[in-house]
Amino acid sequence: MSEKPYVACETPVQSGRFAAGEDPAKREQILDGAKRVFMTVGFDAASMNDITREAGVSKGTIYVYFDGKDDLFRALMERERGNIARSMQDVLDGQTDAAEGLQRFASAFAAHITRDETVSAMRTMIGVVNRMPKLSKRFFNADSLNVRSVLEDFISRQVAEDRLAVDDVSMAARQFIDLATGTFFKLRLFGDMSEAPDQQEIDSVVSAAVRVFMAAYGKKSQ
Repeated sequence: MSEKPYVACETPVQSGRFAAGEDPAKREQILDGAKRVFMTVGFDAASMNDITREAGVSKGTIYVYFDGKDDLFRALMERERGNIARSMQDVLDGQTDAAEGLQRFASAFAAHITRDETVSAMRTMIGVVNRMPKLSKRFFNADSLNVRSVLEDFISRQVAEDRLAVDDVSMAARQFIDLATGTFFKLRLFGDMSEAPDQQEIDSVVSAAVRVFMAAYGKKSQ
């Protein structure tokens, strides 16, 4: 990648203004523009000039916030990962019943992961796995906020409250995600399903996954 252009230092911070590279709204504006470009043409075909035009900022401004295209893509994927994880936390907030919580979680997640936008994003990320392996690993790393870690926290709480009997929480979370979303997601990812399934179909598959999960891990009445 070519060296980033020289960017003159900005003037000292004025009252009510952000220092260079610290305006969260400007950062989001750049990421939104980059997202539209990446989702339209893919990572390799995207250029910084494309992103500059789409974001409506100067190239110098982009380089105040990001080192280049790789850094932009990494930040965008981190943002999207965090957004969906936090939305899943909201779905589970206040849920005390194991089966109901799993149903709500998986129905919302399956609907999200089968959307055109999400499928396009995942295809793009797969295309850069060899180039940015750490980025892909962070999506599923238990030390970072992601969908699986949110589910693991929920299962752990259910175990602590004696509603589930699970020895390996991480394995159980992976099993449930695969049961509830695996077929839909794989079919969408590889083009065997051209449109996202409707919510009724998703809920039906998720209900079956919950029954299997609860049969394996639900606490048996004494």
